[in-house]
Amino acid sequence: MKPLIVRLFTQTLIWLALQGVLLFASAGTLAWPAAWLWLLEWAACGIWIGLWLARTDPGLLAERLAPFAQREQQRWDRVFMVSVALGWCAWLCLIGLDAVRYRWSQVPVWLSVCGAVAIFVDLYATRGVFAANRYAAPVVKIQRERGHALSDSGPYAYVRHPMYAFAILLLAGTPLMLGSWWGLACVPAMVAAIGWRAVREERTLAAELPGYRAYLERVKYRFVPGVW
Repeated sequence: MKPLIVRLFTQTLIWLALQGVLLFASAGTLAWPAAWLWLLEWAACGIWIGLWLARTDPGLLAERLAPFAQREQQRWDRVFMVSVALGWCAWLCLIGLDAVRYRWSQVPVWLSVCGAVAIFVDLYATRGVFAANRYAAPVVKIQRERGHALSDSGPYAYVRHPMYAFAILLLAGTPLMLGSWWGLACVPAMVAAIGWRAVREERTLAAELPGYRAYLERVKYRFVPGVW
């Protein structure tokens, strides 16, 4: 098996194990079917997309598997990524406490199903983002060693940050699937944080990536056409 694929499976399993520990420990039980299904959906879609990238764009897969704190990365983005990691862990714990341990929330089954569908749509759409932008690294940096160039086709022809836009589906779908209104209440603040990062990212790209300033003039919206 190729080293890159070994890294894909290893990191996916470690990530899933960590998410499982956070969810089930906060819930106080392993008898939480929605959490098992959430982990299974992530595992299936993550491995599917990873194997597709290994075949079509191994360079991008290597970038996606790289640490979220890197030397070439903007300092503000390193702080942001660490904060996001800690916030994500705290969010999953809140969901476990809310949905299972204390049962503060009661989310209808049909909404939980909608949440699962929203997560799948996000992950499937992210595959399309990768197909349109082979420089879609998880950190803000200019990938000079890979010949970083402007991506303006596919979803990038309509919004400047399609991956962030689709991530809103993931953020809303996760607490719905897991059954937590309190988790859903955190989503607006999380979307605002992503919006802040998008603005800072654009400043970096406009300053360092040829053609990006003209792209900002052509494509007016960041997340949703006609809205923002």
